Amino acid sequence: MKRHAGYSYSGPAAAWAYASLDLSKAKRVFLLGPSHALYLPGCALTKHSKYATPLGDLIVDRETTKKLKETGKFDNMSSSADETEHSLEMHLPYIYKMLSRNFASPAEYPPLIPILVGNTSEAAEKLYGEILAPYLADPTSVFVISSDFCHWGSRFDYTYYVSSDGSKGVNLAQGGEPPKNPSIHESIAILDRLSMDAIEGGQHKDFLKELKRTGNTVCGRHPIGVVMAAIEVLKSTSQSDVDPGKGRFKFVRYERSSDPEDLDDSSVSYASAYAVL
Repeated sequence: MKRHAGYSYSGPAAAWAYASLDLSKAKRVFLLGPSHALYLPGCALTKHSKYATPLGDLIVDRETTKKLKETGKFDNMSSSADETEHSLEMHLPYIYKMLSRNFASPAEYPPLIPILVGNTSEAAEKLYGEILAPYLADPTSVFVISSDFCHWGSRFDYTYYVSSDGSKGVNLAQGGEPPKNPSIHESIAILDRLSMDAIEGGQHKDFLKELKRTGNTVCGRHPIGVVMAAIEVLKSTSQSDVDPGKGRFKFVRYERSSDPEDLDDSSVSYASAYAVL
């Protein structure tokens, strides 16, 4: 799981996740990102055969994309939507660079399956989780999820503040003096940690419940939810003695673009995690 803001903001956090990524046995790379410009109740696939990066082209896995489209559950992205969506675009140079370290030439690079995830419901995330679960179970498949975490400040219309233990919250836009204990930026860290804990807990429902409770503006909540649902499908069909740590996300880096002190300030949070099945 990696970030998708500009490299000067999200690059250091993303590097931690990519450093944890093993592509040596990869035969395909799935890239899931949230839709920012196109409203989707479900997921969409690219119509193109390759994605260009400053380093070279990444080839799209047309065979797998065709199989996913044949399920009848995926839309096609228009070319304009495909070109506009930065949540996918920002990861392409990272993926190319990591592949270049594991394969002798671009001709050997595993193909890419980009998936744009819309404003999916819990039921939809479970549906897409079931579709993607067989691919996730394949040890030659790698899944990359694109997401920022909390977008805080008046310009994001999100000024939620929580107590030190995270149990109580209030919208600071309702008025009053900004609290001091914890500070606003410490409260943001607590908010993000609550979401990160829910992800590490491995329960799709718990993650959605926490997001509903705090309203945390995790923009990649839906692709995260799809993959969490897919992991749950695999665990439900595995032997009872399967390692409980398998498929659990572990966060390795957390940071923010700034430390807000009042409602006129803003910040975006970045966190990196990985999971191994």
